[in-house]
Amino acid sequence: MRVIFLKDVKGKGKKGEVKNVADGYAHNFLLKQGLAMEASNGNLKSLEAQKNKEAKEAEQEVENAKKLKETLEKLTLEFQTKAGEGGRLFGSITTKQIAEELQKKHKIKIDKRKMELNDAIRALGYTNVPVKLHTEVTATLKVHVTEQK
Repeated sequence: MRVIFLKDVKGKGKKGEVKNVADGYAHNFLLKQGLAMEASNGNLKSLEAQKNKEAKEAEQEVENAKKLKETLEKLTLEFQTKAGEGGRLFGSITTKQIAEELQKKHKIKIDKRKMELNDAIRALGYTNVPVKLHTEVTATLKVHVTEQK
């Protein structure tokens, strides 16, 4: 019996795949558990339509990420903080603070976990912070830290 997998089934198939399986296995397990549906012409067409829709949504997501990248790369976030001799900060600027500042000043919401800063910023000056917006799109955000007077 040909079935379309609705969910991943270990050892049998992944979501969206069309495969032949034993009739008993299909009727008694896959169909009853809601893990698969029969691969009729109508179901195959709806699967194809679903795949096309998902592809368009993924393409739109990449476009949105590219637009956001252009916006982020034009920005420079300014932070003023107390610093000691040699430009070392008392404390540090973290990804959480950067995300909050972006939200407050520019109304751009980015999760702090998407910022790929190895360690918090602990010195005065400019720092480039890589921001992973999508698997294919990474932006660079400039952060400028100055001494508080």
